[in-house]
Amino acid sequence: MTHANGTRDGGQVADVTALRPGAHAVVVGGGLAGVTSALALADAGVRVTLLEGRPRLGGLAFSFRRGDLTVDNGQHVYLRCCTAYRWFLDRIGGSALAPVQDRLDVPVLDVARPEGRRLGRLRRDGLPVPLHLGRSLATYPHLSLAERAAVGRAALALKGLDLADPALDAQDFGSWLAAHGQSARAVEALWDLVGVATLNAVAGDASLGLAAMVFKTGLLSDPGAADIGWARVPLGELHDRLARRALDAAGVRTEVRTRVTSLRAMENGGWSVQVPDETLDADAVVLAVPQREAHDLLPDGALDAPENLLEIGTAPILNIHVIYDRKVLATPFLTALGTPVQWVFDRTEASGLKEGQYLALSQSTAQDEIDEPVATLRGRYLPELERLLPRSRGAEVKDFFVTRERTATFAPAPGVGRLRPGARTKAPGLYLAGAWTATGWPATMESAVRSGVGAAGAALGALGRSRGLLPDFFEEAA
Repeated sequence: MTHANGTRDGGQVADVTALRPGAHAVVVGGGLAGVTSALALADAGVRVTLLEGRPRLGGLAFSFRRGDLTVDNGQHVYLRCCTAYRWFLDRIGGSALAPVQDRLDVPVLDVARPEGRRLGRLRRDGLPVPLHLGRSLATYPHLSLAERAAVGRAALALKGLDLADPALDAQDFGSWLAAHGQSARAVEALWDLVGVATLNAVAGDASLGLAAMVFKTGLLSDPGAADIGWARVPLGELHDRLARRALDAAGVRTEVRTRVTSLRAMENGGWSVQVPDETLDADAVVLAVPQREAHDLLPDGALDAPENLLEIGTAPILNIHVIYDRKVLATPFLTALGTPVQWVFDRTEASGLKEGQYLALSQSTAQDEIDEPVATLRGRYLPELERLLPRSRGAEVKDFFVTRERTATFAPAPGVGRLRPGARTKAPGLYLAGAWTATGWPATMESAVRSGVGAAGAALGALGRSRGLLPDFFEEAA
């Protein structure tokens, strides 16, 4: 993990270059990691240029226009324990636009049960950990009494795992759950319900280290840690418009539609950053781009094993968007069992829809569906929504479309931890950021922001600048 003070686990010594008057940092990539790095560097008094190849900021959490609607490419949520992303929202002035629910409350519908007996809830009360979920688990109708008791025992065992133990990364979560008495039904109705949405992998395909981190931090650290937050406005309002406003106010030069073609170390210790029609000189460079793009831009010798970046797999997320002529879902969101449908969110107000209801289905682990034709997906999911939501059965579908993120996240497979680099490279003045770097978190908005702060902290240390203004939320993940 990269820490706010710029050091990296493993004891690698920080590179220190003489601070030049008006030190200049170039951040390559305008996703959450890059925007965070740029803001943190600028807040510390560094002159910053942010370069993004796309016409907007926000990376893989963005919006676009479709007719009169503003559509998110996919549904993104965060938890109260996501202290870095919450800091980011506050820093750009967006906290009120993406509030957290007062208390965790997730409706879980099992369509295999008779109507009227389908609804269960995962919610917490005000008791301390782990009792805060005890009442909900004791009455959870989708598991038998014996399965609920076994879940409680497994949760206590999970709480006892040491997240610093590298052996956890080599094991898969599914095998660990089976060894701790979890039935296939318990995995489906509870562990994967949470894990698929946070890890983008089923338990058998997920690193025990990352899964333990998610469950220990989200469900077993603080009673309110798993309370869910989501944007009540389009993501572009937060990650593009408000982020751009914050960057401008901080004095960052932001260039979109500007793709970096090469990086070159200069003899004076600085860096030459080449973009079409311009060469920028920099004292520090933060590469906040996907791992494969970072691999292609890294100069020789910057990492001991640059090929590791190409071994970090990717996993897709499919998002299905359905607009009905009437309201068919009465809650802000729900999740489902016994159906291909995973999570359903009401995006009516956020999209600007004036009549009817707009539902977004977020389908993680979508390897088998990511390239299927829209007509095939429509034929599969509309009947499933009718099974799930009785009010949809007589409703007219005004629009149906899909968005596909084929490389939405890195794959949290066993062994991925050893492939994820820290912020610091072996090239003085060159740093890495991105949700895929060694933050200790899976590929989330939280991981992206943490990586950005970590890279900024490493760069500030090398530039001789104070890191006193950096947020210190790294210990909270332990």
